[in-house]
Amino acid sequence: MRTTGWLLVLLGLMGGLWPAAAQLHVSTDTGRALPSTAPPSGLDGAGALFYVAGGAATLHNVPRGEAPVRRLPLRTPLTRLSCGKKRCRVRTDAGREGYVAADALSNVWLRVSKSRRRLYVYRGATRAQTVRADMAYNSFADKQRNGSQGRPDHWRTPEGIFYVVHKNPRSRFYKALVLNYPKVEDARRGLNNGLISRAQYEAIEQAQEEHRMPPMNTPLGGWIEIHGDGTGDATAWTQGCVAVPNSVMDRLWPQVRVGTPVLVE
Repeated sequence: MRTTGWLLVLLGLMGGLWPAAAQLHVSTDTGRALPSTAPPSGLDGAGALFYVAGGAATLHNVPRGEAPVRRLPLRTPLTRLSCGKKRCRVRTDAGREGYVAADALSNVWLRVSKSRRRLYVYRGATRAQTVRADMAYNSFADKQRNGSQGRPDHWRTPEGIFYVVHKNPRSRFYKALVLNYPKVEDARRGLNNGLISRAQYEAIEQAQEEHRMPPMNTPLGGWIEIHGDGTGDATAWTQGCVAVPNSVMDRLWPQVRVGTPVLVE
């Protein structure tokens, strides 16, 4: 599927729609973030789709930060209408306009290609960075359950749309961006296949509703991360994670926030 299609999938599942007239702009740069330039309308400028990142935000009636009218949960999609240094004027899916803190918004998302062994960093529809990434021991199949020394074939990276649910600055693999796997759909499959109990299913469901880390120790596996200590040679050695060199992780760290969407294909 073309990247434009993936954007529609990502943003559609977040509850928003990408502007129909938006045209994809892809950088050929393979290591550095794009310079800060004035983006075209509908991509990163007026009318661009952003989301609430880092935690919940508050929608205000006036730009001074007074008169709060609504609390916006993490990952709420918003159309950014204009933006100053501290406040942005936005519109919700329901058509309500107001102001939120500028630092509460992001349009960064990540895409992992298991077959190409690449990590792509996007800002809106612009591909800003391409990185060679190490993948799981079994980098071809989708994840079904936890792996082990006795089941190395199940050291796999799950496929689908996830988001960064936690940032671990003191990971055993330098730094780590933890994904929200397992999700409810994984739990439903696990429950139907007899892998997990009803109580484990409900715990995963509740964690997803509350935008927090799901249980990581069920037979479905967990602790799927994008972390450091990668070789930079696009090899296959992890137990389900995506590994990048530490220098790359240092560049990703300030850009990627809790709530950042991650597409694994």
